[in-house]
Amino acid sequence: MTTTASTAAVPDLAALQRQAARRAAERAGGEDRLRGHIVCDGLVRIFKTEGVEVVALQGLDLVIDRGELVAIVGASGSGKSTLLNILSGLDTPTAGIARVADYDLLALSHKKRLAYRREMVGFIWQQTGRNLLPYLSAVENVELPMKLAGRHGGRRERRERARRLLDLVGVGYCADRRPGQMSGGEQQRCAVAVAVANDPEILFADEPTGELDEATGAEVFAALRTINAELGVTIVVVTHDHAVAGQVRRTVAIRDGRTASEVRRTARATADGGTELVSEEYAVLDRTGRMQLPAPFVEALSLRDRVRLNLEPDHVEVRPGDRTHAEESE
Repeated sequence: MTTTASTAAVPDLAALQRQAARRAAERAGGEDRLRGHIVCDGLVRIFKTEGVEVVALQGLDLVIDRGELVAIVGASGSGKSTLLNILSGLDTPTAGIARVADYDLLALSHKKRLAYRREMVGFIWQQTGRNLLPYLSAVENVELPMKLAGRHGGRRERRERARRLLDLVGVGYCADRRPGQMSGGEQQRCAVAVAVANDPEILFADEPTGELDEATGAEVFAALRTINAELGVTIVVVTHDHAVAGQVRRTVAIRDGRTASEVRRTARATADGGTELVSEEYAVLDRTGRMQLPAPFVEALSLRDRVRLNLEPDHVEVRPGDRTHAEESE
């Protein structure tokens, strides 16, 4: 099922995505390694508390290609934060497949899990205070991960790299400021630089604009797009804000622990020779043929219990099912 949602004349987003794909191909060592950077197949996560089982993920399927910038959206309790914790190595799935590059997240030893979190991924928290050490300047915060990992040469090389990263996310002027001397948006952009200090393949962000106003949040997303385009880092952003669909090329919606729908934005030539991005929404079909109908569709047609399916040459019709005997006798 495909519906054209909206169009917008934002050709720079398409150009950034192409640049990100080129950078990702360079990092991966060729186009043949671009696909399937993150793969989830039938992913299940069950929490047990005082004898009660809560199923946070119910067989979730997801594929994210190398170099993509993807937003994962969903209401509170949908499972999006659980997914992010699994993919970032902070939590372990109960069953299914969760693979990031060459790492099987269900089979990692404690030592390999630490190496995975230190070398493969970067992470940005919603709370600005969790991303930066308050007694260090911005440039010192960015240097710290490099120093702890013993990477990127000596002190001078680390300092130069830290300043380049701060410039890249637009806060080079904050290099000598401590977090308390910066705004929330400046702190989050510094956090982006810290998260990629060790050149990870993937950057995860948990509600990075949740404590910011719309304009400041847009600046943080601009920093993420720049990092994606310039460094080819795969970026996964979890948020409850559906407005981020206009900030990224692909948005995945999670409902009740499963992927429910996607919004993809593709470039299309216009009659005047320009470029526009067309937004299209898709229902996600899992490997068993199941999909979730969008809630507004269900409500508009009062669908419940069962529906009728009619196979046409080029599409499938979904109609309300038969009324029950009780309803007919009313």
